[in-house]
Amino acid sequence: MSSRAPEEPTEIQPPEIPAHDPDDPVENAVIARLAGNWHRRAAVKREEPRLADLFELARDDYPEKILPFRDHPTFRALPPEDRARLLSWAWISYNRTTVLLEGQIVNPAFQLGLDGKFPQPVGELMQRSLAQAMVDEQYHTLMHLNASAVTRRMRKEAFADTVLPKPLVVREHEARLASCADERERRLTTLAFATVAEISINAYLNLIAEDTEIQPVNSATVRIHNRDEYCHASICAVLAEQVHHALGDAERRFFLDSLVAGLEAFVGNDFRAWHRIMAETGIRGGHEMLDDIQQAGGRKRLVQDFSGLRKLVESLDAVDDVDFDWSRSVTGSDALSPTR
Repeated sequence: MSSRAPEEPTEIQPPEIPAHDPDDPVENAVIARLAGNWHRRAAVKREEPRLADLFELARDDYPEKILPFRDHPTFRALPPEDRARLLSWAWISYNRTTVLLEGQIVNPAFQLGLDGKFPQPVGELMQRSLAQAMVDEQYHTLMHLNASAVTRRMRKEAFADTVLPKPLVVREHEARLASCADERERRLTTLAFATVAEISINAYLNLIAEDTEIQPVNSATVRIHNRDEYCHASICAVLAEQVHHALGDAERRFFLDSLVAGLEAFVGNDFRAWHRIMAETGIRGGHEMLDDIQQAGGRKRLVQDFSGLRKLVESLDAVDDVDFDWSRSVTGSDALSPTR
């Protein structure tokens, strides 16, 4: 039994959890606060909104400003009903991406942490935070499944998202896993991709959550999701720092390279999915429009706010070790500039 006197509880100390060690970078005040406040901030703890009551048929389902082809003459010439249908498909595709990202990358990474599969086991507060975050992610999956379901009912169209390919970030994650030399590299890959998703997703979610012109039920769904993700970003940052510091030089290099690969996949426009949507909708000139955008090199990225990951890399003292042009990172409305 330890001879150290127990610490005095603080106001942020979660109930039934031993006081954290202030010298332990994992069990720090940030994680303690997040774990203790979960019952007040988590979406899963709140009453669900009645989605059908929020739905407004006259509103678009997704922000037109995010579309990679929003300025293309073919899109601009479409009748309103075809443009609205493409925006509904964009919303359905976004929900599916969220569901697969949470289920196949983020929660598996959290589970690895809970299972002690990283170089240094996490402490009790981090365990609790990871478990809470996993519950959050499962609830986000339900939220986005519900959002797609109400869209189908209210729009009276199947929008069969099962015809869509796996999202770009999921495909790239699988490709990286297949190229790994061993299980340890696979675990670091999953952690890197999950870290990028949880730290960078707010920039994407903000574009939808703060849009006052689109479907209220959709912006409300994303806004609720977004609240949890701000907390998850802190959890992931602490976990990534802990793992990075426990790695040798070669594995640190591998982890940093995986972070960059994850970022490129996460913020990229998924033209494979868009081609499938064009096939489903039968939009005349749709495939050619997508080819034009790709060949012109414009709108390669869905968002260009990389500030969250930049802060993490700075905390790792690894900015010079990362092969990424941070000057391309912009925030706010500039992140939507088609010329960037």
